[in-house]
Amino acid sequence: MSDCHPVPASAAAHPLDPLDANEITAARRVLDEAGKLAESTRFPLVLLDEPDRLSAAIHRSGDAFARWLRITLLDSVTGAAAEALVDVAAGLLLSYRDLDPAMEGQPQVTFEEYKIVDEVVRADRGWRTAMARRGVRDTSLVFCSPLAAGALVLDADGRGGRRLLRSLTRLRCEESDNVWAHPVAGLVADVDVVSRRVVRLIDTGVVPVPPECGRYEAGSTGPPRTGLRPLEIIQPDGPSFTLDGPLLSWQNWRLRVGFNAREGLVLHQVVYRDGCRDRPVLHRASLAEMAVAYGAAEESLNWVAFLDAGEYGLGRNANALRLGCDCLGEIRYLDAIVADDLGNPYTLPNAICIHEEDHGLLWRHSGVRQHMPVESRRDRRLVVSFIATVGNYDYGFYWYFHQDGSIAFETKSTGIPQTSAVPPGAGSPHGSEVAPGLLAPYHQHLFCVRLDVTVDGLANSVEEVDIVPVPPGPANPKGNAFTTRTTVLADTANSGRVADTAVGRRWRIINPSSLNRMGKPVAYTLVPQPGPVLLAQPGSEVARRMAFGSTHLWVTRYRPDRRYPAGDYPNQHPGGAGVSQWTTGGESLENTELTLWHTFGPTHVPRLEDWPVMPVETSGFMLKPTGFFDRNPALDLPGDTSGHHCHGY
Repeated sequence: MSDCHPVPASAAAHPLDPLDANEITAARRVLDEAGKLAESTRFPLVLLDEPDRLSAAIHRSGDAFARWLRITLLDSVTGAAAEALVDVAAGLLLSYRDLDPAMEGQPQVTFEEYKIVDEVVRADRGWRTAMARRGVRDTSLVFCSPLAAGALVLDADGRGGRRLLRSLTRLRCEESDNVWAHPVAGLVADVDVVSRRVVRLIDTGVVPVPPECGRYEAGSTGPPRTGLRPLEIIQPDGPSFTLDGPLLSWQNWRLRVGFNAREGLVLHQVVYRDGCRDRPVLHRASLAEMAVAYGAAEESLNWVAFLDAGEYGLGRNANALRLGCDCLGEIRYLDAIVADDLGNPYTLPNAICIHEEDHGLLWRHSGVRQHMPVESRRDRRLVVSFIATVGNYDYGFYWYFHQDGSIAFETKSTGIPQTSAVPPGAGSPHGSEVAPGLLAPYHQHLFCVRLDVTVDGLANSVEEVDIVPVPPGPANPKGNAFTTRTTVLADTANSGRVADTAVGRRWRIINPSSLNRMGKPVAYTLVPQPGPVLLAQPGSEVARRMAFGSTHLWVTRYRPDRRYPAGDYPNQHPGGAGVSQWTTGGESLENTELTLWHTFGPTHVPRLEDWPVMPVETSGFMLKPTGFFDRNPALDLPGDTSGHHCHGY
């Protein structure tokens, strides 16, 4: 047995800890004392300005460190926007610059603006006339659905910078009715949320509003099915993981659990304890952006495409999770603290769920005829998750840590499909009629995960690995041979890669300076579960804004200011920011600090079974150790953890 002992890790104040209420309050006070706030100032986004990888890596418990907050400000009266950097420990305003929304994009949508859109649309004479043409004069049960406006919208004289939201209209039979069941087709109101007026009204004509209700709550769908007996997950001695503040430890894994208003759950400093060594795998991992792009062609819907993290904020839209409903078992919840529209802190209770779950068989062999013992081990995994609701869709985001050193990420898309109306039975080439006259347009969910890799150290390279047949000839006399083909992604010019299931394509992240016992570089392999890339035509408004979705993988040099694949301010941005800007060529990607931007997700052709609420659709990827360990790292798992005899003859 080894006589080494794990180095104790402390979760005392650390430069990567999530923001607390005092820091948000202190940042607001610094800005106020600097004369940067007015009664009309709003705070679309307040984020930790994270230290760079090296600074975080060399930090030791007890070391002094700075805490900087990056804050986006918006004047709700003038529309002026700014970005500030505040040192909350020193009480200093480090920098302050005005933003140019016409060139840089608008700040995120605020919650206050949803109410503004509703009030403005309801008061607009043109909208009321359009509703009257549809036979609706009592608007008390109307729901005005505020949506991000898409690309930059220019004024008549060609100037940009106007802050807009677009509104679709829906009806309800009563207050608790499903608003997505009764869309008012062909009617779009563009609202200037600063001047508080409708600046454009699109009305392509009257289509009957689908009358059928889409209730899905208990009591409205008939008698519940019977026969389900209780299923309980019990850990009488408590969970196997430990939490010390945001520092989470489980089965050789150690990581820091963070959260912010834009991305939601963020993981830092993911490390595997291998014998006597703490071996880094990831410096940072998060869902950095997600595109929801619709495929309708008609004027009233062909602009519908959203960037849910950059325009709305996944963290600010996180749910309070409920035991037995959203998470099951021996749960530990973590609250999250974000800033409201006025820059004051508020708590999102139970925003993060941490638990263990059984995941079937991990490894097994039955060698009876060879006189070898039967050995079997169960796969238990650690789950770290959160759920966000953005409009009609609910998204669950799950990080899985396995005992064999693998990491997986999974999204679970559910909620209610976006809907429009068509004459009953008319259908559409761009959507599915899920109820009489109710159209659910075809669309894509493209999730982009940011992976700041640190495979056994800061300097890594990426290889693309295909499995290919060997041509017939002396090297393949029987025609049965196949091999692997490895392509080094050496330069940003060729860093945009598309997964190819025909050759089992995957991407290997290696550390050329760290060799395994076979003399090969240690590695982790990104194993994709690919679907179609962005289907919008190249050069289109959607393709420009969501360029990261045009491939499954981008690799860039790590830079602290390269935070989001669609840029810092994608709201009403014309496109061209983010990974498409960072991958024009010229930067070496070999043996250096890297960020991988991996895009995946379903292309949704709605079914009748997706109405009135959609069963979960999953997508994701895996990171698998590949020569990172010298043998199966899960050989040391005990065989009888549940009281059953799982080994022997």
